[in-house]
This record gives sequence, C-alpha cells and structure tokens, in this order.
Amino acid sequence: MSRHNITGSEAFDRRPFVIVRSVPSGGLRRRRARMALAFVLGIIVALAAVTVALLMVFMPPPMV
Repeated sequence: MSRHNITGSEAFDRRPFVIVRSVPSGGLRRRRARMALAFVLGIIVALAAVTVALLMVFMPPPMV
C-alpha cells in the first residue's frame, strides 16, 4: 500500500502526457560560446606573453 498522500496532483489527471519540445536549447549554446570565447582570449594572452618574452630576449640593452 502506498503511503503517499497526494491530492489534486497532475499525476492523476486523465490527460495525456505531454513532452515540451518548444524550449530552445540555449544553455548548451551559451556554454559552448563561452568556452570558445575563453579559448580565443587564452590564445590572445599567450601570444602577448610570447611577444613580450621575445622582445625582452632580443632587444638590445638600453644605452646608459
């Protein structure tokens, strides 16, 4: 015997079960876009760091 005391619930309606298909899949799209943006920004930061390191290595010392 079930011990649940559910009254007036939609679970016991005689209507058919409906699957909502009109909800856009925006969460996955936003997550993928955020990951791509982070990847591109990481590449830009890495290129800037390499450029600064190369400039520090190959520039002549300042004339004092």
